Amino acid sequence: MNLREQLEKEEDAYLSPQAMRSRLSRGRSLPEPECAMRPAFQRDRDRILYSKAFRRLKHKTQVFLAPAGDHYHTRLTHTLEVSQIARSMARALRLNQDLAEAIALGHDLGHAPFGHAGETTLNQLAPGGFQHWQQSLRVVDHLERAGQGLNLTYEVRMGIWGHSKGRDHFLDRPAHIDHLTLEAQLVRAADLMAYLAHDADDAIRGGVLTPRDLPPRVLSFLGPRMSQQIGGMIQNLIENTAAALAAGGRNITVSQELSAVMMEFREFLYRKVYENQEVHHNFIKASKILRELYAALLDDRHFFRLQIGEIPAQPGEQERAVIDHVAGMTDIYALNLYQKYFMPQPWGKI
Repeated sequence: MNLREQLEKEEDAYLSPQAMRSRLSRGRSLPEPECAMRPAFQRDRDRILYSKAFRRLKHKTQVFLAPAGDHYHTRLTHTLEVSQIARSMARALRLNQDLAEAIALGHDLGHAPFGHAGETTLNQLAPGGFQHWQQSLRVVDHLERAGQGLNLTYEVRMGIWGHSKGRDHFLDRPAHIDHLTLEAQLVRAADLMAYLAHDADDAIRGGVLTPRDLPPRVLSFLGPRMSQQIGGMIQNLIENTAAALAAGGRNITVSQELSAVMMEFREFLYRKVYENQEVHHNFIKASKILRELYAALLDDRHFFRLQIGEIPAQPGEQERAVIDHVAGMTDIYALNLYQKYFMPQPWGKI
C-alpha cells in the first residue's frame, strides 16, 4: 500500500458519511496515472497553488482600487481567507478538507483586473458576456500551462463553477449545476463570510464607513470587529450543519437569524460600499483603460501578435483570445501597458 492509498483509507475511517472521498472522484477529463503520495484533491490543490493565475491574484483589486495603505485586501488575501474559513468548517464537520481548499484556492482565478468594475466592463465587451466563475473554469481547463489546462478533478471543477452567488442566497443551489458536494457548498458560504467581514473592515479603514454605520442587527448578532463576525458565522454554520448532517441531511445550513443577518449585511455593503460613488470614481477610469486595451488588441494586428501571439483564423476566436488576455491582467500590468501604448513616451538623449 503506497502513501496515497493509506491516506484514502484514513479518509474512509475519519470522514463523515456525507463527505466526498478522494477515491470516489468522478475523475479527470484526461485520464492520468494516480500520484503515489497524494490523493486526487490534494494534487488539485497543489496544481492551483503553483499556477500563474494564482500568483497574479496578489495584484488584482478586491474592492478598493490602488489603496494608499498596505493592509487592504487583494484577490489573493481574499482567496486565502476563504480557504482558511472553508478548511476550518470542513475540519469541524469531518468533510474533505483538501477538496474544500482546492475549490477555495481556485474560485477567483478568472477575476478581471480592477475588481467588479473590470468584470462589468468585460461583460459588456465580450461576445456572449463575461462572468468570473465561467472564466475561472476556463483558466483551469484551458489557459494554464500554455493552453493545456490543469486537468483538475470533476468535483473541484464543479465547485469552482458553482461558487458564485451574485445577490442570490448562498444556501440556494446554483441554477446551472445539478449537484454540489458539501465541500463546494462550504466554499460558497466561506466566500460570502470572508468578503462581508473584510470588505466592511476595508471600508472602515478607508473612511468610507465607521463601525457604528454597520446595521444594528449585524452589530448585535456578530459584533463590530472582523474577527468576531467571521468567528460567529463559522460557529453558527458548524453547529447548524452538524445537526442537519446527523439527521441525514446533505446540505449545509445556518440559523434563520444568521441567514437574515448575512443577507442584510450584504445589501448594506452594496448600498454603502460597492455602489458608493466615492469608491467607484476611479473605476470609471479603469473601465476606460480596459475598453481601449481591448480595442487596440483587436484592431492592431502587430499589437495583437506582440501581446498575445498568432491571430486565430476562426471567427470569434480573436475576440475570445483578447478577452482571455485582458481578464488575466493584473491591475499593475494593465496600467503599465496602457501607459506604454497610449501615453507619450520620453525619447532622445539627455
